[in-house]
Amino acid sequence: MTFRVHPASPADAVEASFFRIQHERMAGVPMLNPALAVEAIDFQPWRGHWLGVVVTPWCMSLLLVPGSDSDWISTGENQRRFVNFPAGDFAFLGSDEPELGEYQSCPLFSPMDKFTTQSEAVMTARAAMLGLLAAPTPTENEKPSGEPSLSRRRFLALGSRAKG
Repeated sequence: MTFRVHPASPADAVEASFFRIQHERMAGVPMLNPALAVEAIDFQPWRGHWLGVVVTPWCMSLLLVPGSDSDWISTGENQRRFVNFPAGDFAFLGSDEPELGEYQSCPLFSPMDKFTTQSEAVMTARAAMLGLLAAPTPTENEKPSGEPSLSRRRFLALGSRAKG
């Protein structure tokens, strides 16, 4: 895997990588949503690295990209690691692309057929980031267990509440 540090936002490299993937590996795949385009959403510093969301016509994923060489935990291609966020622990897979280098992704949606516009996908991505970085608050029917939730469904429900 190619380790590359991104001292500034990797958003342009993310978009270049996923645009190339769309035209090389995903060309002609029927699950592509023609209403959507590749877009890097809200990349921000997080624990010395970069955290953001990529929206594509085939998926929406959280991405972790190295911002420094300290504290980056390399996983290897298609190897999984769990990352702790205020909303719980989430599984990320290691990947590598020429424009971006090593990064890790956590799928949120695939396929993307539920989205009718780019704006709707972007708003959902932003809500997902808010939900990820906010500690969950128990509802009346939930009792705090002290254990982090590993459920993406619960996480996405938190994100949808952040949209409203």
